[in-house]
Amino acid sequence: MTIEERNKKYNEYVEAKIPKTKSWPSLFNAYLVGGLICMLGQAINDVLQKIFPSMTMEEANAWMLIVLIFLASFLTAIGVYDRIGIFAGAGSVVPITGFSNSITSPAIEFKKEGIIFGLCVKIFSIAGPVIVNGILISMIAGFIYLIV
Repeated sequence: MTIEERNKKYNEYVEAKIPKTKSWPSLFNAYLVGGLICMLGQAINDVLQKIFPSMTMEEANAWMLIVLIFLASFLTAIGVYDRIGIFAGAGSVVPITGFSNSITSPAIEFKKEGIIFGLCVKIFSIAGPVIVNGILISMIAGFIYLIV
């Protein structure tokens, strides 16, 4: 068997095993859940400003983000956020709640390995590359902006 034949058979095998998704329902679910998360954030912001009228917009925004991060971490801990992620796809990953989930999941998974070798080492295993790439791309964009 030649390399080309082997690669062709392997590609056919992979195509047969890849789950088929329907684009439009997936897009709708992502848009729906992402929109609901944003609506929840706005509702939290509005309620905070009604309860604490002296709170500035920046303070209300910060507290709203804290509440959303806590809710996403809590839902991850009890196993609900994973089901939301399966249904919504990118709609649950793109908002800040997805970042909270990506940090909480490894922390829960590796907790049994101890504080240092489990929690502290593995907590950024998923979110770490996102942070590094975000900083790197921001620096490149800032450098381009400085030149232009």
